[in-house]
Amino acid sequence: MFNAIDTSSSRRTSRRAFLLGAATLGGGLYFLYMGIFSKKTETEEAGAGHNPNAAPQEVDIVEFTDSGERKDRVHVPKVVKGESEWKEQLSPGAYNVTREDGTEMAFTGQYWNNHEQGIYRCVCCGTALFSSDTKFESGTGWPSFYQPIAEENVASITDSTFGMRRTAVECKRCDAHLGHVFNDGPRPTGQRYCMNSASLTFKKKA
Repeated sequence: MFNAIDTSSSRRTSRRAFLLGAATLGGGLYFLYMGIFSKKTETEEAGAGHNPNAAPQEVDIVEFTDSGERKDRVHVPKVVKGESEWKEQLSPGAYNVTREDGTEMAFTGQYWNNHEQGIYRCVCCGTALFSSDTKFESGTGWPSFYQPIAEENVASITDSTFGMRRTAVECKRCDAHLGHVFNDGPRPTGQRYCMNSASLTFKKKA
């Protein structure tokens, strides 16, 4: 009434399928591991500057005195340090923001309510970034400016994290993450450079 099942053939097929599946899974895990390991190694070496044969990167920035006086445009090497060096130099909060693209909580930073005259420099390399002359009250809880002190001193990159498309702002000389820029600021630029206090250090005008 029913056809007899060849159990020995079925067992052989099942065994072959099991071995094939195990090999495929093992190979996939191997390549995944190698990809992660390679990416981590390349990132660490690039960050630490371990390649002595690589030509140092250079950028053009504009220098400013602490009183806000514009000086010369200079051609300087980029500031590149390893993870351990940045951690030794920076506070945990500054490291999280500038080297790990973190964001401090609103209304908690040192400069969101600062009304003194002076300039704001990069906490990592000292490059002049913003002037108190362009700072305004945005109501966001982060220090906000309608333009940088010099366009040459900052860089804008696309940020697609958290399912949003935003424009992140970095220090041109050391790639420190500073914050984001939005098109809802006041005149004359209509821009709002929403920065993290932890990425900045303020130099009061004498």
